[in-house]
Amino acid sequence: METMKLNDVTANDLPWKVRYDASRCTLCGSCVATCSFRAIEAKVERRRMVFSEGNFPEPKQRFSAVPVIRQPKSIRNYCRGCGMCEKVCPNDAIRPDRNPDTRHPIVTRCLGGDSIKRGGRKNLEGSTRTLDKIRVGRISQMTDPSLDAQRHTFDLLAPFGRILPPKKLPFATDINQQLQSNETTPPVNWIYPVIIGDMSIGALSWRMWEAVAMATAYLNEECGIPVRMCSGEGGVPVRLLKSKYLKYMILQIASGHFGWNRIAKAMPHMIEDPAGILIKIGQGAKPGDGGLLMAQKVAEHIQAIRGVPKADLLSPPNHQGLYSIEESVQKMFLSFNAAFKFRVPVAIKVAASATSVSVFNNLVRDPYNIVGGLFPDGIDGGTGAAHEVSLDHTGHPIVSKLRDCYLAAVTQGRQGQIPLWAAGGLGKTGDLAADAFKMIALGANGVFTGKLILQMAGCIGNDLGRCNACNTGLCPAGITTQEPQLAHRLDPERAAQNIVNYFLAMDTEFKKLMAPIGNSSLPVGRSDALVSTDQSVADRLQIQHVC
Repeated sequence: METMKLNDVTANDLPWKVRYDASRCTLCGSCVATCSFRAIEAKVERRRMVFSEGNFPEPKQRFSAVPVIRQPKSIRNYCRGCGMCEKVCPNDAIRPDRNPDTRHPIVTRCLGGDSIKRGGRKNLEGSTRTLDKIRVGRISQMTDPSLDAQRHTFDLLAPFGRILPPKKLPFATDINQQLQSNETTPPVNWIYPVIIGDMSIGALSWRMWEAVAMATAYLNEECGIPVRMCSGEGGVPVRLLKSKYLKYMILQIASGHFGWNRIAKAMPHMIEDPAGILIKIGQGAKPGDGGLLMAQKVAEHIQAIRGVPKADLLSPPNHQGLYSIEESVQKMFLSFNAAFKFRVPVAIKVAASATSVSVFNNLVRDPYNIVGGLFPDGIDGGTGAAHEVSLDHTGHPIVSKLRDCYLAAVTQGRQGQIPLWAAGGLGKTGDLAADAFKMIALGANGVFTGKLILQMAGCIGNDLGRCNACNTGLCPAGITTQEPQLAHRLDPERAAQNIVNYFLAMDTEFKKLMAPIGNSSLPVGRSDALVSTDQSVADRLQIQHVC
């Protein structure tokens, strides 16, 4: 008898178990070929059959080799629950089942000597979102009737750029009482209140990034919806920098400064200005961490765009040489404004935290009037690569922190001067219009979203631990991988069409929410339109409690 090895990994130690029915399997091999994680493999089992041929019992035995599908007992090639095997199986012979008794967090740390690293989403099973406890409770009826959502004209535009108060506008009247400007005002772009969040061309496959870019261009050119897309960290293709479609792109610079040498060299050849510049200080899914692009995702085109070899690309947790918000304003904001001759708004993205209001107050007091927006990112955001402990245990929810920033501006009489764009799990239930409307009523000028865009393209990951393997470079849907055979699983035109259709539906839903409260423009700060069924939420956000 073989000695029992208690420390060996078994299928019951892993987060997902592969259920296989050999009686239904036709041995086509589709499941094994499809699994990008090598979480299943074809094996041969030795089977014994005992039989008797005569009139009297004369037991004989026969051995045969039977091909089967097995799940490797490995902490590296473990099943992520993506379900691709189930999708391609013609006979429903295989499927992943969630393992409620998993020891994966312990086994991984014990055998791997490192904490769990993963991309995707947090494990938030059983949690209830604050936004789900908020309703639009004020309905215009008699004295201020509701609007007709189908026929009324709505102004769905939000500012990206610094808004000067009337007293600071450099306007004066001449001898003919004509209004004239004495100097230039800070640049402001009026765009759709939903920005496609920053996902780099390295984090996404080139086909997925192309799909998002196509959808953005189509929404602007054909649908008349001024949606903007953020490039994410790491630069963009030079041909895009020199094209007319750059005006729909917000260029991001993060602490690693990847790709910005190519952007700087392309500036003299730009025929259009970008929609804005976003300085990334922090990210809600992993606050305090810098960016990370694993070596397996640094393909040749990524190396060319970023000017790097094939290696893990780590960004530091902060911008080197900047030790305060004041320095950031003086150095980075001024330099970027000067580089684009003060034609392009420059904003800053930070991780939502207990210090967000302090950061916002410092930006509001900017003497140069050049800070074009604050983008706080909450704890429910996603990431391509992070330690599990960062994903699950650091960060701040976005709702209360956005509200705090807005009320801080109201206290100073400076609301609306620096646009607030919020994110962090918005639209995770599929209803981005409702989430965005509630955030706008709490004080946001607009929102940005990333995870939901991936869901539109066919991402099968979720907050319950399904898939979430964005960091591995083995995305089974072809969305976050640079492997050609996997990337070609994604149809970029179909993904782009899905994104366009969702935005068209969201645009209609925005109007259906604005019409009942009697607003034809975005209800920024109209917290009187909101109520909450939870007393603590109502008290914290300073809205009406209902029961």
